Amino acid sequence: MVSPEMITVPRYLKIAVDLSARIASGSISEGTRLKGRSVLSTEYQVSPETIRRAVAILSDKKVVETNIGSGIVVTSRKKAIEFIHSFQDDESVNDLRRKLGRLFEQRRSLEEEITATTRRIIDLYTYRRTDLIKPVEIAVPDDSPVIGKSIGQLEVWHNTGATIIGIMQQADLILSPGPYYEFGRGDRVLIVGNENVIKRFNVFLRCGAEN
Repeated sequence: MVSPEMITVPRYLKIAVDLSARIASGSISEGTRLKGRSVLSTEYQVSPETIRRAVAILSDKKVVETNIGSGIVVTSRKKAIEFIHSFQDDESVNDLRRKLGRLFEQRRSLEEEITATTRRIIDLYTYRRTDLIKPVEIAVPDDSPVIGKSIGQLEVWHNTGATIIGIMQQADLILSPGPYYEFGRGDRVLIVGNENVIKRFNVFLRCGAEN
C-alpha cells in the first residue's frame, strides 16, 4: 500500500505551474516566444521529454501555443491564472486525502489498541485474581425489546450501570462492540458489574429502558 506521504507532484507538472506563475505575474508577457525545449531543459535541469510534457499541459490549457517554426508562444495570461487556481484546488484536495489517510491509520491503530486492552481486561477478570468481579454472560431473549437497537441508543450504562465488554454471536466474540452495535437474536452479552447491576441488566433485556 502506498503511503499518502509518498505521493508527490510530478516534475513536469511543477514546471508547468512555474511557467504559468511567471506568465500570470507578467514576467513573461503574452505574445512572448519561450525558449526552446533544450534551453528550458537546461534551465530546469530536466530532460527535454519532461519539458515537452510540461508544455503539452500548458498547450491543453490554452496558456501557450506550439507551432512549427514559431515555437512556443504565450497566448493567455488569464488562462495561466486559471490553471494555477485549478492546480491549487487539486492540491487542497490532495492534502485532505493525505490527511484522511493518516486519520484512517490512526483510527485503525486505536481500534487495535482498544481490542488488545479489552482482551487484557477479560484475561484479568477470567484468569487472575479470584476476588475480582468476573464478566457475566447474559443471553438476549428472543422477544427482547432491545433487539434491533444500538447500545448507544439504549444508553445501556446509564440505565443499568453495566459495562459491556463483548458480544458472543454463536462461536464469534465481538470485543468492545461500541455504541453503534445493534443487539440481535441469539446474542450473548458479556458484562461487568456487581450483583445489582446484573439484576438491572436482566430486567433491561426483558423489559427495555422504561423499567
